Amino acid sequence: MKHPMRETPATPSIATRSSYQRQVDTLRAWEKAHTRESDAISAARRRLPMVKVDGSARLVGENGPVTLLEAFEGRRQLIAYYFMWYPGRPAPEQCEGCTLFTTQVRELSHIHSRDVTYATFCQGPYEESARYRNFMGWEMPWYSVQDSAAALLSPRPVGMMYLICYLRQEDDVFETYWTTRRGVEAMDNSYRLLDLTVYGRQELWEDSPGGWPRGWGEGKHRMRMGGRPITQWPRLEAGHSDDLGTVG
Repeated sequence: MKHPMRETPATPSIATRSSYQRQVDTLRAWEKAHTRESDAISAARRRLPMVKVDGSARLVGENGPVTLLEAFEGRRQLIAYYFMWYPGRPAPEQCEGCTLFTTQVRELSHIHSRDVTYATFCQGPYEESARYRNFMGWEMPWYSVQDSAAALLSPRPVGMMYLICYLRQEDDVFETYWTTRRGVEAMDNSYRLLDLTVYGRQELWEDSPGGWPRGWGEGKHRMRMGGRPITQWPRLEAGHSDDLGTVG
């Protein structure tokens, strides 16, 4: 995958080290205030009520049918990412956002140390979507919630990306928090790192100076290049097959 050629973009003004540091210090105070506000929001999140859900809801995993309760793997809490899926479509046409965010979930031992399980709940059929998981090299627990998504997500619409947190009390399961759209960036580090750079994400919605590179992506797809999700390209270049057994 080659990076597309761009015209030379504008650059920031040049300052002395002392002038630069003064402005960094001003920004740092703002960043610290943002961190404290984020901590306050997390504290409020921990004080939300919870709602009971059906712990016997049917999922399909590597070893066949299981329940939502079993997906906790004996731990007290569960974080589930609801992966969008387009049944029957080939790998290039699967969700680029879900692919990007899921690719960044790798090391789970720290999450497990807090008595929390992480799992992907794909909204499509198991066999087809598991082939996609294998193509992408993902190792987290993977389940199909195709038969239970409507009940677990109600009254929210099926077919969107969600990040949902659950709590188990013996055999009872409760939902404690959910988010969607940019909320699922909690899984992401690529955008967080790009936000630190001078050109940012290079997307149209950003507030950037004139002459900064913008409009990244293919049409409205900010996470695609060459007709497929960007994060698929390294797998293809490494020789992995993206055959999902579907007819595109």
